[in-house]
Amino acid sequence: MYVLHTVFTNILLLGFLFFLPIQPNGQVDQQVDTTEAKEFDLCSTENIAFLGGEEVVYKIYYNWNFVWLSAGEVTFKVEDQGSTYKLSAKGRTYSSYEWFFKVRDYYEAIVDKQTLQPIHTIRDVKEGNYSLHEEVSYSPTTHAVTSRRKRGKHPLEVRQFDLSGCAHDILSSIYYTRNQNFNDRKSGFIFPVRVFLDREEYPLKVAFDGKVHQLDVRGQGLFKALSFTPQTIPGHVFEEGNEMKIYASDDSNHIPLLIESPVSVGSVKAVLKSYKGLRYPVTSRINE
Repeated sequence: MYVLHTVFTNILLLGFLFFLPIQPNGQVDQQVDTTEAKEFDLCSTENIAFLGGEEVVYKIYYNWNFVWLSAGEVTFKVEDQGSTYKLSAKGRTYSSYEWFFKVRDYYEAIVDKQTLQPIHTIRDVKEGNYSLHEEVSYSPTTHAVTSRRKRGKHPLEVRQFDLSGCAHDILSSIYYTRNQNFNDRKSGFIFPVRVFLDREEYPLKVAFDGKVHQLDVRGQGLFKALSFTPQTIPGHVFEEGNEMKIYASDDSNHIPLLIESPVSVGSVKAVLKSYKGLRYPVTSRINE
């Protein structure tokens, strides 16, 4: 059951285009070398990748005993709210899978349209018998955040945190990454993302592995793609040496196309199912 939790929260959200650098003891590396990526501004990112009205849907597959099962879907949306964007991601299992485990997850981030910095975020998780609702308010000038968290029947917990600098939430970090330029980047290029998640601050790295000339995306055809390889933290779901592969469209939209990852029991895939409202034509699609 915990595998499905990882599918929707870790693979589809944490996994999109960045990775946690791991030390031998499994701890996150706090030292991020940004020497080659000084132009990547965590405090202000010009949006050239998406517009309000964008909607991208991914289908989730889980492999168990050599059988690929259609487990569920995740839908990402962008809404233009004037001076802000509302970013959202909604994950759900299919009814045919819910005899095993039921998931209804919702993530939301209100971000400043000029900087893409988060202002207010919502995380609402319903997975099996587990539930969590958390709202976080961000102060971009003081780098302070306030978290209001309610887990199941436990009382509301309110805590304040001081961050070391500008930070994204898990959703805004995805759209921040999509706005980076990889045209002249070589394989192995790394740049930073700082994320506030689960009441912790994580300085992360993004590793770019290069370009793929033909990527077969099930049900969508062939694409030119950008390739990324995230490292994963060993634990209940990911074993030592597990390697996640992530591919994004090699065009100005930079939408994720495919995520593949082994887990401790089987493996999972997130595959692009549909898209609409993209800012640019999907020039990465290869016409046959």
